[in-house]
Amino acid sequence: MNIHIVQKGDTLWALSRKYGVSLNRIVEVNQLPYPNILLLGQALVIPTVATTHVVSSGESLWLISRRYNTTIQAIVEANNLTNINLIHVGQVLSIPSAAKPIKEVLAYIADLDRLGSTAQSIVQNLGGYLTYLCPASYEVRSDGSLINLEDQALISRAISEDILPCMVITNFLNKKVSTEIGHAILQNSAAQDILIENVLTTMNSKGYKGLQVNFETLLPEDRDAFNRFLEKVSSRLHSQGLFVSSALAPKVSATQKGLQYEAHDYAAHGKLMDFIVLMTYEWGWVGGPPSANSPISKIKEVLNYAVTEIPRQKIMMGTLFYARDWTLPYVQGSTYAKTMSSQDAVVLAVRYRTSIQYDNLAQSPFFRYKDEQGR
Repeated sequence: MNIHIVQKGDTLWALSRKYGVSLNRIVEVNQLPYPNILLLGQALVIPTVATTHVVSSGESLWLISRRYNTTIQAIVEANNLTNINLIHVGQVLSIPSAAKPIKEVLAYIADLDRLGSTAQSIVQNLGGYLTYLCPASYEVRSDGSLINLEDQALISRAISEDILPCMVITNFLNKKVSTEIGHAILQNSAAQDILIENVLTTMNSKGYKGLQVNFETLLPEDRDAFNRFLEKVSSRLHSQGLFVSSALAPKVSATQKGLQYEAHDYAAHGKLMDFIVLMTYEWGWVGGPPSANSPISKIKEVLNYAVTEIPRQKIMMGTLFYARDWTLPYVQGSTYAKTMSSQDAVVLAVRYRTSIQYDNLAQSPFFRYKDEQGR
């Protein structure tokens, strides 16, 4: 697989010839709504079987070999190059395989009621890239009951694609986080026992292989109770050969204040969980000023702290596939961004014929446009 950034003059036909991939396959993988329109700066997934690299201005074989964790000699031999100094912009190089660290990929899939059978198609198309699939989510109620998901067909599809299905439980109420539900569960041992039994019944009947606990915006005073609950959950599930994970807010220190952070004890989760997903995508919120959702500087701060509390091999860094759309000028307290999928953002850019730009500081794409009202 390769990522191609659209340049001036690019067409799907030209890209299909350059990479040796059918035009229809590129359209299918990228879900392009208007195949005849490509935007400058648009990122396209090119589903090549072998890894290839298109030489950019200023690149050398040394830089390319470093990027792909291989050697100059290996690239020379794979491409029958006679002079390592004579590579040119636009040249397509085959990159030989190199020993790489094992990578695990977890994907959440939400809005199952809206997606219907499309969810199964998504999993089928992306199955080769995934380790875990998390249908989101089973909402917990204060008495330990669960709001059911119609996810059986999706779980069966995941298993057929050799993906581990992971059940997700949340302290959500109608898809919005509820501090009250979290508090009620964490302060009621009997409700916890009921919840764990309900979780195990669901996992065993549907074929889930593990659990993720995603309890957010908990009261600071519930921190120790949350740790005890996780200890109880991990003990029960591990005894049945099931894995347990959690999702944590992006903290930069153990003493970070705020409802979002204080009850999330990185050290305790690192000890109890099999792995942890860090929600390194919670910036650029809908009511805040326009900002990248995942600025690279913020992500680095979180990871630099996380590795001091959690074993590195247990950390999974979260990323996102949605976009925000702010109306300018931004006014605090009255301007709220619309949230949309990355694909819908591309459709919006196509509609208004604007170019996709790139913020090198945040390492994030963005674009500006004016709508019919001139905003």
